[in-house]
Amino acid sequence: MKKILILFSALAILAGCKNSETQVKDNGKKAIVMVHFGTTHDTTRNLTIDAVNLQVETAFRESDVFEAYTSRIVIKRLKDRGIVKRTPIEVLDSLSDAGYKKVTIQPTHIIPGKEYQMLLAEADSLKSRFNEIKIGKPLLFSIEDSHVVAGILAARNPSENPSHHILYVGHGTDDPATAVYSQIDYIFRAQGFGNSHVATIEGYPTLDNAIDLLKKANAKKVTLVPLMFVAGDHAVNDISVEWKKALEDNGFQVELKIEGLGQIPQIRNLFINHILEAK
Repeated sequence: MKKILILFSALAILAGCKNSETQVKDNGKKAIVMVHFGTTHDTTRNLTIDAVNLQVETAFRESDVFEAYTSRIVIKRLKDRGIVKRTPIEVLDSLSDAGYKKVTIQPTHIIPGKEYQMLLAEADSLKSRFNEIKIGKPLLFSIEDSHVVAGILAARNPSENPSHHILYVGHGTDDPATAVYSQIDYIFRAQGFGNSHVATIEGYPTLDNAIDLLKKANAKKVTLVPLMFVAGDHAVNDISVEWKKALEDNGFQVELKIEGLGQIPQIRNLFINHILEAK
């Protein structure tokens, strides 16, 4: 009988130790990692990346908020200036070491292209180190996303003059996900915003496509607006210089509205919604 009691006591002690160990591992520490392509331009970073990070901190006070950059080039250039930014892998590594067990990753990418696919792979490679790791969707993931964003942009950049057109310029990619740009271009027309168009720098539709369309529509004035989260290098160099000149050479009066999508509160709210959907 004594041996049986001793055995039960030992098992109880072991069970208690195991439960204690589980509580330490699953300590309830939660993190949200905001993943950005990144930018070397301080002003647009403050207005977009820093703004959405702060909004997420305010909306999810029960979680600690961190950020990561996916562009290694941007990270290197900032490091040369003494500004340290980390990759998603580096941030997730540090969170695991710090005892975080529940992590939500939210990218501010526009489409589910190569950058997003790489992020999914990186998160999957570290999932065994967390009890829960979830990933929110990019801005334009669903058809409904495109409908909502088209409405937000059309309201922010109205054009009542038939000869005044708005041309939104996305980054674009050779990935199939670039079709999203054609989708939102179509949705503008479907929603009755026939003077709003989309073209891309490295994908489709192209600048040449846009010029042909604008000529056929008898456009006289064109406002160029970035369809990018930050108004960084592409906005400063490609849109403000090359695209502006190309349109002017084709006879259009051109004005610029260099504003990153991250500057728009309603757009930042959509990323909040994607975090809620992921959770």
